[in-house]
Amino acid sequence: MGAIVGTVLSVLDPANRINSNSSVSSNANNSAQVQPQSTPNPAVPTSGLYLSQEITSLKNNIQNLAATTPDLTPGIFLVDLDNGGYVDINASVGFPAASTIKVPILVAFFQDVDAGKIRLDEMLTMQQDVVAGGSGNFQFKPVGTQYSALEVATKMITISDNTATNMLIARLGGIEALNQRFRSWGLTTTSIKNQLPDLQGTNITSPRELGNLMAMVNQGNFVSLRSRDIMLDIMRRTERDNLLPSGLGSGARIYHKTGDIGTMLADTGLVDIPNGKRYIISVMVKRPNNDPRAEKFISSISRTAYESLSQSPPPTIINNNIPTTSYPSPAISSPVPNTTTSVMPPNIYQPPIINPAIPNNIPISGYQSPIVNPQSQYYLPR
Repeated sequence: MGAIVGTVLSVLDPANRINSNSSVSSNANNSAQVQPQSTPNPAVPTSGLYLSQEITSLKNNIQNLAATTPDLTPGIFLVDLDNGGYVDINASVGFPAASTIKVPILVAFFQDVDAGKIRLDEMLTMQQDVVAGGSGNFQFKPVGTQYSALEVATKMITISDNTATNMLIARLGGIEALNQRFRSWGLTTTSIKNQLPDLQGTNITSPRELGNLMAMVNQGNFVSLRSRDIMLDIMRRTERDNLLPSGLGSGARIYHKTGDIGTMLADTGLVDIPNGKRYIISVMVKRPNNDPRAEKFISSISRTAYESLSQSPPPTIINNNIPTTSYPSPAISSPVPNTTTSVMPPNIYQPPIINPAIPNNIPISGYQSPIVNPQSQYYLPR
């Protein structure tokens, strides 16, 4: 899943470390301008993801895109994981999470798998109080139907099944237990208020916290490497591909999760490109209700970022003796049981096979969807 495992981040002034604390204001919600970065409060947990300098040319290009649609309010967080270059546009502002809240839920699930609290082959029973409308097909099955925990987690991401999500929330101890865990990770904005589908947008997160979480998962700090690989394989199979994936060129691979309610559209993910680079990108857009321009906007941001980072030199491997995170690492008490349905080797990370040569005329829309569903062009809220 990338030419390099355990991406090297640059060692710089700790003042450039990402602060997970959110500063939400009404002015911030109505502006696409980058807010000044403040020195993190030592009392606030930080992600350990180091930044070098803002990629000003890319930021300017994205801001020019935003200027063409002033009634769309973006929050954007992008980090080149090889050198710490970043783009921050309203990244700490809280947005309705929609289905991007399923990313931290997935992380919590695999933490419990690693701790031996849940088995991937454990059977979960669908109860009436978790059945939800919107995306997913569990809602059409009889109450009392059983699914393996791995299938529930997979459907929560790949088809954004809301009923599956509510099943996992219940199995992980409920909403407040998950919120406490998010806070223990240092996420100060991300919180669940209601079960999915949460069309009113009461569940909250920020582009920065989603990006931080993806970076920590990538580094293997929140879950075991085995669980990390299963997680990324699940996210690789996300069916909806008209947002970030549609801006990628041929040979790119993305592990991502979308979010879609009437007033907000989002996509967050980890991207591998053929020159060996890996970057995280989170885009959240507040919009007039169901405004379709948000889809094109996110795709254009993805294309702009991909083209910029594809032109950068490939990464080099250097020694790194800096701490990768100040988040508390989860306790790993036991490996995933051998009775799981996973076919992945338990301790060996298998990078994807990529094309080492990258042509100069990369098609900007050459991303190949992992799952083709020609029968559906309309996306339910996710």
